[in-house]
Amino acid sequence: MRTIELPGNATGHAAPLTHVAFRSDGRRLATCSYDGTAIVWDTTEPSNPLPMNRLRHRRLVNAAAWNPADSALLATASADKTVAVWRVSETGRADLVNVLARHTDDINSLAWLPDGEHLICVSEDGRATMWDARTGAFLTEVGSHEAHCMMVSVSVRGNVATVGEDGMVAVTDLSDPGSPGARFVRRYPSSIEGCAWSRTGETLAAARDDGAVDLLTAELEHVRTIEVSTSAARTVDWADDDSSFVVGAYDGSLHFFDRSGLRTHRVDDARIWPRSVSAARGLVAAGSFWSSPHILDLATATEIAAPARATHGPNALAVRGDELLAGCDSGAVIAIDLGGDADDPAVEVLQVAEGPILSLAVRAGTIYAGTYSGHVVAFDGTRTVSGQLGAPLPSLCLDGGLLVAGTYNGEFIALDPATLTVVDRRAAHGGSVKSLAALPGGGFLSAATDRTVAVGSFHDRDTLWEHGNLVNAVAGLGSSVAASASRDHTVKVGRLDPSDGTVRQTQTLLGPDESVKCVGLLGRPEAPVVLAGSYDFGLYAWEVDWRDNAGTLASGRVIAEFGQGLSCMVRLGDHRLAAAGWDGRVVIVAHDGSGPVRVVRSLRLQELLAAPVSNEMVIA
Repeated sequence: MRTIELPGNATGHAAPLTHVAFRSDGRRLATCSYDGTAIVWDTTEPSNPLPMNRLRHRRLVNAAAWNPADSALLATASADKTVAVWRVSETGRADLVNVLARHTDDINSLAWLPDGEHLICVSEDGRATMWDARTGAFLTEVGSHEAHCMMVSVSVRGNVATVGEDGMVAVTDLSDPGSPGARFVRRYPSSIEGCAWSRTGETLAAARDDGAVDLLTAELEHVRTIEVSTSAARTVDWADDDSSFVVGAYDGSLHFFDRSGLRTHRVDDARIWPRSVSAARGLVAAGSFWSSPHILDLATATEIAAPARATHGPNALAVRGDELLAGCDSGAVIAIDLGGDADDPAVEVLQVAEGPILSLAVRAGTIYAGTYSGHVVAFDGTRTVSGQLGAPLPSLCLDGGLLVAGTYNGEFIALDPATLTVVDRRAAHGGSVKSLAALPGGGFLSAATDRTVAVGSFHDRDTLWEHGNLVNAVAGLGSSVAASASRDHTVKVGRLDPSDGTVRQTQTLLGPDESVKCVGLLGRPEAPVVLAGSYDFGLYAWEVDWRDNAGTLASGRVIAEFGQGLSCMVRLGDHRLAAAGWDGRVVIVAHDGSGPVRVVRSLRLQELLAAPVSNEMVIA
């Protein structure tokens, strides 16, 4: 497993914040990030949070939890499949106490039992496990889910709640860790990704994928449903006195409610990543796409502290003439002139959006950007912004006279490219539409978290094939070849009949031992070259021989390695393709048919934008 290597940021994180966790006294805050670190902040003065120390894992850090019995102990959970237990002094010094390692997949969340001696960890392998945190001993499994287990919350009474992508909410009584008590289960038709016990332990809040939050008893009896958003509710936390709670939703907003379910405030800030919230002592911390956390007043939702430094992780690539366009977490599109000086290309930063750009499309010089906030922005020197479309927009394509957006909610939304008014919308997939790819003869390919890849027009579509897990990306070569990349660690490539889009032949290419994030095609339909980028930081290439299905059992050849997972690709023509990683590296690869695919150019966005920042953390 390779270790994340990102340019450092002495004042905060170098990538978006995945999780925030206040210590119970509100004087310390732990933040976790895609940059592979957790930072401990001194929040004694909430308006001026000061970084004290940086704790490192090999992969992104998903969660942190302060010990309820010993305020110096902090546990961090990572995609490197480990949990680290740290002793953090009041001066910021951190010593590693233990490493817990048994899970076979990313650890998504963790929580301490009230005794401060036992940790509950939940993983993408679906399991919830209990550990002796001080000795590092694995004790037992306390439950399992049929899909990824996303979050765990432990009440002051010792009730352990877990939620997952299988729609199950489970509560196990662990008030006596040595003798588990009653277990209760409640099932929903869609994913549950967030949960939090009230401070008294009487009420569990479950954040639903349909945008609602359910309040439940400790026995999982229904108390109340609060309608929060048109997009998924992702996270929730309670005030110290249980009088109110705050919800982060994938409409990009924070929603504040009193205990009765009355909405008191809403905060819209394109920098906020509402994947995580934490409340303590009248404060709320929220995750961020920028380098440091947001801190707000819980009673008034007034901003107390906000991040000052943007991060420029690229999420989408497109081409405009000789320019390669990279849409970034900062809302900027970085335009790189590939037709000029290869050693010192001209670069222009276009501030297209206020928050993260997830998808790009280009026509006649106009850049179209799909944003996390659920807007489409058209940019041709001036900006035109659509209405809020209900959910983040991870995919865009142009199909004839329509601009088609794919949403986190599984919809296709058709817009007029000139005015960005909505022309039509429909439920298209049973999960987030992660990727769209226009076909030259009309119509488009689509890939989604419902595991399917489809082809056709806006209304008339056929499923091409299904993966074993969610599909991250799809690409086409003319109208006769399609390829898709999946979390199941494979790439599928198929020959299509251009007359009706039916599949004539498929091959499954074995990828790396981690999720495959992006895919592209070069060459000729008779002998295509498939390129794919993975969360294992590798860029892979396969030269497809339609006559040799057995040859696909060999993994693709690694042609480049990055310092973080790869995020996106785009063809630059018949023989070249650009691939980008979240470390800010962009490579150009070429294949002229006479030899293997090779890297012909490498660029780093940080170097193009500014001088690198020191890796050193200033210790307060």
